[in-house]
Amino acid sequence: MEKLYFIVGSQYLYGDECLKQVAKDAQVMTDFLNSKLKGKANIELLPTVVNSQTCIADLQKAQMDKDCIGVITWMHTFSPAKMWIKGLQELRKPLLHLHTQANRELPYDKIDMDFMNLNQAAHGDREYGFILSRMRIPHQVLAGYYENDDVIDGISQFVDVAKAIAFSRSLKVASFGNNMREVAVTDGDRVESQIKYGWECNYYALGDLVKIINSVSESEIDAKMTEYQSKYELKTDNIKAVREQAKYQIGLEKFLKDNGIGAFADTFQDLYGLKQLPGLAVQDLNAKGIGFGPEGDYKIAALAAVLMKMSEGRKGATGFIEDYTYDLTQGKELELASHMLEVPVTFAATKPEIHVMPLGIGGKEDPARLIFDGVEGDGIQVTMVDMGDHYRIICADIELVKQPKPMPNLPVARIMYRHKPNFKIGTEGWCIAGGAHHSVVSTALTREDIALFAMLTGTELICIGEETTKADLNALMMKKY
Repeated sequence: MEKLYFIVGSQYLYGDECLKQVAKDAQVMTDFLNSKLKGKANIELLPTVVNSQTCIADLQKAQMDKDCIGVITWMHTFSPAKMWIKGLQELRKPLLHLHTQANRELPYDKIDMDFMNLNQAAHGDREYGFILSRMRIPHQVLAGYYENDDVIDGISQFVDVAKAIAFSRSLKVASFGNNMREVAVTDGDRVESQIKYGWECNYYALGDLVKIINSVSESEIDAKMTEYQSKYELKTDNIKAVREQAKYQIGLEKFLKDNGIGAFADTFQDLYGLKQLPGLAVQDLNAKGIGFGPEGDYKIAALAAVLMKMSEGRKGATGFIEDYTYDLTQGKELELASHMLEVPVTFAATKPEIHVMPLGIGGKEDPARLIFDGVEGDGIQVTMVDMGDHYRIICADIELVKQPKPMPNLPVARIMYRHKPNFKIGTEGWCIAGGAHHSVVSTALTREDIALFAMLTGTELICIGEETTKADLNALMMKKY
């Protein structure tokens, strides 16, 4: 199981008895946090930082431990921040500054200078906070008594995001084919992606994948068909087309596993050797946590995988989607989001149906796909764009809604949502910010999760929500130019 190291700061100035109490209180806090985070991550206490040497040793250990996804720090006493500098320079993992103290209330009738010297997080954490700011180290600050529910919730959220960042830093993304011709927003600097987020984004020849697909046995396809029929309603007589998708999925699963890949992108402009555009195969893989981006959009494939990792253990759906078309009935504006085939099955409100229908793009045989109506509830829409000299994440609050009327002739899965605070500000803000038509929608994650991810990775973040005004959009427009 992943772990977080808990590092507490003090110094020799207050004597051995003080340091013994610091260690004792720190262990009590560690035990309490472990009881609350049971099954999610282990908190492990490291020796109290009392000088530069202990700080370096603690943070080197955290950095080198492959099971460590992040570090929690707290200054029990006043801990001079210069002795933290060299240690902090060793750390490149998510950092949570817990601004708390061992006691909830002051012992008003007994308080003396010994108590003050021991319990001075209000002093020590400000010194520590300065050096983090001075060194420009991305970190989260969480204030409050450590037993409070809101503090536990904040630490739990930090764990989710830290897990996603650790996953991100080891993520490999396969591109089958290049970016869709002439399209700008889906393109990006893959070298910078690896430097900043750890994504190893590399090209793989589709022919190599096709060789694996063509080697899939009939018995393997039979097993995959049994899996499909256990989860989905078979609504077609064209079993051959469905088996073709099963073959694609088996081949993809083998390729991804053999190469340690957690996300991939393809394009309908490069389907050489395939009879269909992968549809059902991709939808089912999405449900298993594999990130996907169409038209060569490696960024959204990686972001989808990372956010699905972040949402593990939470209720709700997370996955890729594309902005498609609007219902502009005044005062009731809605967006219909979908894609040619690959809408993640996690968004299904009802049991998905397997259909085989024509696809007017790609020039291939009719592909099998899952069709369903989408879930309802509050959610977020997140995208990432390359602004040339930096990456930008745009996160918008949305409400997923039930489709107002049936769509019997639309041969793809779909979700519908309402933009917040309203259609005009929501969509204008998205366009002003440079938001892409590919995004990740989630009913499991919140804007706060994305803000924490952006903060810990040093990524620019633009948010659009209920509180966004026209004045905010004007300010954003001025920022762009």
